Amino acid sequence: MATVQDARERRAALVRARQRALVEAAPGEAGSIPVRDVIRASWRRSLRSVDDDLASAPLADESATAEAWRASPLQRAVGALEEELRHVADDGDLVVAVTDPSARILWTCGGRVMRERAERVNFVAGGRWDEASVGTNALDLALRTAGPATVWSAEHFAPAVQGWVCWAAPVRDPRGVPLGVLDLSTTWERSHPLGLTTARALAALLAHEVAAAAREGRTPGPAAPGALHLRLLGACSAELDGEELRLTRRQLELLAVLSLSPAGLAADALHDAVYGDAPVTRSTLKAEVSHLRTLLGGGIGSRPYRLLLPCTTDVDVVRRRLRAGDAAGAAEAWGGEVLAGAGGTDSPVLRRVDAELSAGLRDAVLATGDRAVALTYAATSGADPHVVRRVLGATR
Repeated sequence: MATVQDARERRAALVRARQRALVEAAPGEAGSIPVRDVIRASWRRSLRSVDDDLASAPLADESATAEAWRASPLQRAVGALEEELRHVADDGDLVVAVTDPSARILWTCGGRVMRERAERVNFVAGGRWDEASVGTNALDLALRTAGPATVWSAEHFAPAVQGWVCWAAPVRDPRGVPLGVLDLSTTWERSHPLGLTTARALAALLAHEVAAAAREGRTPGPAAPGALHLRLLGACSAELDGEELRLTRRQLELLAVLSLSPAGLAADALHDAVYGDAPVTRSTLKAEVSHLRTLLGGGIGSRPYRLLLPCTTDVDVVRRRLRAGDAAGAAEAWGGEVLAGAGGTDSPVLRRVDAELSAGLRDAVLATGDRAVALTYAATSGADPHVVRRVLGATR
């Protein structure tokens, strides 16, 4: 079994071989460690199209990527196996990626450390990992050779991913047509002899799900947009066609901001609206939006980011009733502070909305002087006790 020192020596030899390729345009061997023929040939091709200091993969259009994902048979297959794929990613601190036949990534999930590394190099939905775009990598090789592929450390052409090891296996439909690849990636120090076996097994499971869907007549086309309902005041939740979505606080914040911005927001504006001055990268925002887009069946557009499906919220209900002078109805619909049930929000936009609703409702309750309205208001989380006492005291 190879030792850590053996791995370090192999990696150093591959780095030297790649440097020779850059200088001589004729990759060869370094020391006693051979460079595989498939890697040597890929390096030669990569030299013609890829800068040797490439820092990240180019990104395809978000809307086109989302549409391709909706139309791919792999979307339903991944949905059926998503829990297992996420367990694999979390347990092994891996990034799991699924691509289309051109090595464009359509879906990813990852353990915390590898997810952050992946975002830095655009190993995310929309990332173009064909050889002409990023050089030698396992995703492209698996598609090019129509078989499983491993690319280890400095076998990658781009230095940005020479700290990685990637295992990829093609996924085919029942007719043998390639749909894309399933890829597992982690750091080269965590390389495991079962990595490629695991990738092949997961690819086979995806192919099985695709075949089962075909037998049952389930088409891979885009589903009709559903109806989204967000409960944002007090206890919070999100439902798509009556089914509750399991979302993080950040994902709820993103949906809340988008629901309050029907005309849409540019990427920078959405980032500022949700994260404010928090040190959160644009790549993190894109990854969150990509995950939400998958959950909503493609229901988020880009350029600008916007919801593409009908959406109702309790915030809208309270606003409408306040504008109509219906203090009793507004008090009944108001469940408390915005996202209080998710632990509160740091979003500058949502905090402004919370302040607006709270102040508007307090003024409306005071203006009515109605005991029943005050009691309804008092029953909600965050009710101002001074307002309640003033109204109740005035009606004695």
